[in-house]
Amino acid sequence: MKRKIRIGNAGGYWGDDLGAMKRQLTGGALDYITMDFLAEITMSILQRQRKRNPELGYAVDFLTQMEECLPLICKKKVRVISNAGGINPIGLGREIIKIAQKQGLDLKVGIVYGDDIVNHLYELTAAGERFTNMETGEDFFKYRSRISSANIYLGAEPVVKALEAGCQIIVTGRVTDTGITLAPMIHEFGWAMDDWDKMAAGIVAGHIIECGAQASGGNITDWHEVKSFDNIGYPIIEMERSGDFVVTKHPRTGGAVNEKSVKEQLVYEMGDPSNYVSPDGVARFDSIQLEDLGKNRVRLSGIKGKPEPDFLKVSMSYEEGWKASGAVLISGPQIQQKADIVAKMFWTKLTHKYEATRTELIGTGTIWPRSLFACEPNEALLRFAVRDPDRRKVDDFSKALSTLILSGPAGMAVTPGGRPKPSLVVAYWPALMHRSRVKAKVLVVDSSGYEEFHEISFPIRVQTRPEEEALVGDKTHKGPTKFKGRSKEVRLQEICYARSGDKGDTCNIGVLARSEQAYQWLREHLTEQVVRRFFDGITHGTVSRYELDNLHGLNFLLDQTLGGGGTRSLMIDPQGKTLAQALLQMKMKVPESVLKSVTRK
Repeated sequence: MKRKIRIGNAGGYWGDDLGAMKRQLTGGALDYITMDFLAEITMSILQRQRKRNPELGYAVDFLTQMEECLPLICKKKVRVISNAGGINPIGLGREIIKIAQKQGLDLKVGIVYGDDIVNHLYELTAAGERFTNMETGEDFFKYRSRISSANIYLGAEPVVKALEAGCQIIVTGRVTDTGITLAPMIHEFGWAMDDWDKMAAGIVAGHIIECGAQASGGNITDWHEVKSFDNIGYPIIEMERSGDFVVTKHPRTGGAVNEKSVKEQLVYEMGDPSNYVSPDGVARFDSIQLEDLGKNRVRLSGIKGKPEPDFLKVSMSYEEGWKASGAVLISGPQIQQKADIVAKMFWTKLTHKYEATRTELIGTGTIWPRSLFACEPNEALLRFAVRDPDRRKVDDFSKALSTLILSGPAGMAVTPGGRPKPSLVVAYWPALMHRSRVKAKVLVVDSSGYEEFHEISFPIRVQTRPEEEALVGDKTHKGPTKFKGRSKEVRLQEICYARSGDKGDTCNIGVLARSEQAYQWLREHLTEQVVRRFFDGITHGTVSRYELDNLHGLNFLLDQTLGGGGTRSLMIDPQGKTLAQALLQMKMKVPESVLKSVTRK
C-alpha cells in the first residue's frame, strides 16, 4: 500500500486549456490526472447536443486530448479520471477504446453512469420523491413535464470500483468534482467510506484542484506578485495516507502556489464552511490548518468531517423561453448622456413588454456598485439584453438593435458579430433525492473487446446523527477589540483579498484578511449590513456571513444577486466573478495599528 500519491488536475471546465494534460504528463511524476468538465448548465447543453446526434452528449475536447496523450499515459502508467462523459459516458468510453485499438495500445476503460434520471422522473415521484427546488422552495410537479435534463451527483464509490477493476482511463457522467479526486485516495490507501475525517480531507483536496489553474495563481487578487502567467502550472495534490496533503505544481511552470492562491480557492463557492456537503461526506472547512512551506508548496492538515448526507443533490434543467443580447459602441465626450439618449430611443422603439430586460454601459463600472464610478471613458459598449417566452418578441429585439447606428448621437458604431441571435434559456432546478434509490453503474471495457458490469448502491451508513463536536481551538469571541492609533480611509484591498463566484442566483464572496489583526477588525466591521448596503441595487435579497477563524476569513452569501443565475441571467457577469474585486474597492476607515500589521509587496 502506497504512503503517498500525486494527483494532478488538467482541466477545470469544458473549454479549459487543451494542452494542460500533456504538460502535466511531461512536467514530472504523477500517479493520477483528474479533469472536471461539467457545470450545472453543461448537462442540458449536452442533452440538446445528443438530441441532434445520438452518438454525442459528451465533451469532445477530452477525445482530442486522448488522441494526443494516450501513448504517453500508457507509457507512464498514469491513470486518468474525468467526468467528461456528460450524458453519454458509454459513447465516450467506446470512442477511447477505438483510439487505443487504432494506436495499438492495450487499455482498459471504466465507464461510470446511472446518474441520468431524466426518463425516470414520473416513477420516482410516484415512489415519493418530491424534488422541491432547493433554492426557491417551488413545487416540482408543475415543471416536471418541462425538464430536459436531470442528473444525480454521484460520489467516489463507483469510480473506486472502476479503479479496483484495473481501469487506466475512467470517464463518468455526473460524478462530483471532489469525487473524482477522492476515489484514488480510497483505492490506494484503503480508506473506509465511513472514516469521515479522511473523506473530508479528500473532499477538500478535490475542491482545491477542481478548478484547474485557479488554485495555482489564476484569478488571484494579488496578480502582480505572480512572476509569470506563461505556461501556467496546474495544481497537484500530494496526498498522504494520514489525510494530510501538500498542494504544489510542476517545477519550471508559471503561476504560483502559496497561501493566498490556496485560500482563495478554498473560499470559492464554499457556502457554509462548517457544512461543505458532498455525496461522500461533509467537510468542515473551518477545521483546515494551512502552512505555506515556500517554493510553491502549501500543506493542509487537521481536516475534520461529518457523516455523508441521506439525500443526494440532483441537478435538473428545463427550457424557459428565449433571450438575446447585443451592443453598440459609443465614443467621444459625454458618453453617459449619449447612452441615456440611445437607451431611451431603443426601448421606446420596442413596443413589447418583456419578461426581463437589462441595459449596461460596459466600461463605466456598470457591473459594480454605482458608488465606485470613477471617471468617464472615451468609449464604452452600450449593451442591451432581453428574456421572454415568446421568441417572436426576442426576434424583434434583435432586428431593432442594428437600426440605432444611423439615427442617434455622433460617435456610434456597430459591434462585431452582426445581428444578435436568440438563444434558448435553460433554467436550473436543484433538488434532492434519497440515496437509497440511487444505483450507479460501472461498465469495464478493454481493447480486446472484453466487458464486465457492476452496480453500486449507496447505503445509509449512519442511522443516528452524532451531536456536532466543537472543533479544537474554537474561539469564543469576546467584546469589541480596541485598536490603537488614528483611523485612515483606505480601500479594503489594503487589508484583505477575496474571490467570488457561483452558478445560481446567490453569489459567494470569500474575504481573507492579510493579518490576524486585520481579521479581528474585519470580523467586527465588515458586517452583513455593510456588505448589503454596498451592493444595493445589485443584491436584491439577504446577505449571510460565516466566520473562518482558522483561515482568517469571512464568507458572504448574497442572495438574489446574479439575475436568476445560469443562462437565465441577462448580466454580462452572470456568475459574479467580478464582485469580489468590487468589494475590495470599498473604502473604510481602518486603524493605523491594523494597517501596520499588514505586509504588502
